[in-house]
Amino acid sequence: VQLQASGGGLVQAGGSLRLSCAASGRTFSGYAMGWFRQAPEKERMIVAVIRWSDGDTYYTDPVKGRFTISRDNVKNTVYLQMNSVKPEDTAVYYCAADVRNIVGGPLNTVFNPASWGQGTRVTVSS
Repeated sequence: VQLQASGGGLVQAGGSLRLSCAASGRTFSGYAMGWFRQAPEKERMIVAVIRWSDGDTYYTDPVKGRFTISRDNVKNTVYLQMNSVKPEDTAVYYCAADVRNIVGGPLNTVFNPASWGQGTRVTVSS
């Protein structure tokens, strides 16, 4: 599966930004997509995941209540709505897909993506 991410940019603290990631190619109903981010000099970390079949989601603690991951089944696109952004959200964001039939959870433990999109940079100014 191929992934095309978009939507990054510069935003002021407290503002909002929406990232998009369109998937093309073969997928299965039980697959999942998610977002990771990598801040300067830090390891890549998972941000949010959504399972296509039932809409089950996972969020890492620092973004809970501020970020929302959603999907468009028709467009095969996943979104990351980022609200109340903070300078510590500054990072390169990567979308990823795990096209296996994923069952069980929690999602962050069963999500093992093999497909990655190009990164999109998000910079939050204070």
